[in-house]
Order: sequence, then C-alpha cells, then structure tokens
Amino acid sequence: MIEVENLRKQYGKKQNTFIALKSVTFSVPEGETVAIVGKSGSGKSTLMHTMSGLDAPSSGTVTIDGENIIKLTGKELDHFRAKKIGFIFQSFFVQANETVEDNIGLPLEIADVPKKMRKSKIAAALKAVDLSDKIHAKARDLSGGQKQRLAIARAIVNEPRVLFADEPTGNLDSVTGDKIEKLLFDYSKEFGATLVVVTHDEELASKCAMQISLKDGEVVAIRTSKKKEARRA
Repeated sequence: MIEVENLRKQYGKKQNTFIALKSVTFSVPEGETVAIVGKSGSGKSTLMHTMSGLDAPSSGTVTIDGENIIKLTGKELDHFRAKKIGFIFQSFFVQANETVEDNIGLPLEIADVPKKMRKSKIAAALKAVDLSDKIHAKARDLSGGQKQRLAIARAIVNEPRVLFADEPTGNLDSVTGDKIEKLLFDYSKEFGATLVVVTHDEELASKCAMQISLKDGEVVAIRTSKKKEARRA
C-alpha cells in the first residue's frame, strides 16, 4: 500500500515561487498497476520523484508498507529504497564504463546483500530481461533497448515491492517498447508488486488498472479499470 497525503512541492521563494504539487492525496492498493498521466509541466515526474524518495516534498507524507519515508534519514532512505523500491529512468542512467554485472550489483551492495547471494540474484535478473549473454559486456556497448532492459534488471534485482518507471518506453521504438511494457507488467504480476508508471502514452496508461490524472500540480481525476471516475471536490 502506498499512501500519499497532502503532498506539496514548492520551488523558489517569494515572487519566484513555483508550486509543482498542491496538496496531492491518494492511495494505491498493494500490487496495483498505476499510470500517472497529464500534460508536460503537470507535475508527473515531480510526484513520482517525491513518492519514491528521490526528492523531498515541501510538506506532506508518503507512506510505503507502513513506513513514512519522509521521516527517514538519508542513510535509512537509501537502504529502504534499495530493499523495497525499484526505479527505472527514461534516460537509463546506467554506468557506461561498468559491466552489466556491476551495474546490476550496485543495489545489492547498498542493501548489504551478502556476496554469496549476489551472483544468483544478478543471474536471475538478467534472465528475466533476456540479457544473460551480456553479463560481462560494458554498458556503453549495449543498444538503447538493451540499456533499458539493463535498467529494469537493476531495478528488480532485489525483488522490490514497488517499481517506479518514468516514461520507460519514451526513447524506444514501438517493438522494443512493447517488450519493455511486457517485462514491467510480468514482474508486477509474478511478484505481486505495485507498478507506478509516468507516461504520455495513452495505450500504456490504459493497460494499468488505475490512472491518476494531474493538471497544474493537482489530481483532477482517478480512474480505475472499471472506468469509474472519482474527481476531487
């Protein structure tokens, strides 16, 4: 379960103030697939970053598995994210000069996973994204689609309970994008993990059981797969 309550994010001061999120409140059931949608500048990525602990809100709370991550220290948050949260960036953010194995192993190091267990976890993650033959390759030598699969392997290696993906298919062709989508939904289904996706892709959003629509930093609609709609008062 993810509970977001009165989440607010403000940049700047006085006349230069910009409010990116305005008292955003909603909850996501465990194991749900969720799309965060809206036009550019609506606050989608800011919401995802604050929900996942990548950025701190100005006020409000984010509770994941009963833990208010806003109150965690930097070190505590790093460990919480390494164990329970996976994040996939649109621009991959892989370590180009490191091997595929070393890229995937990083979250395991942060989570203090014993070395004896790392190889088997890395092998399982690589198998899941069909990159086993690239384990010793440098990340810089991979194609765009392979880098995105590497990013997914790194995000799922610790079997996180929550997986965030920011425009995961935005830089990919349609065929590769379809494969990435399948990987994400398959992982959510197999492990009962919550999947939260920021996307401009209406087709991808429609595949999620829940769609949260943002406009100017506010939630304007929450839709479910049953096509019911709940609007803020």
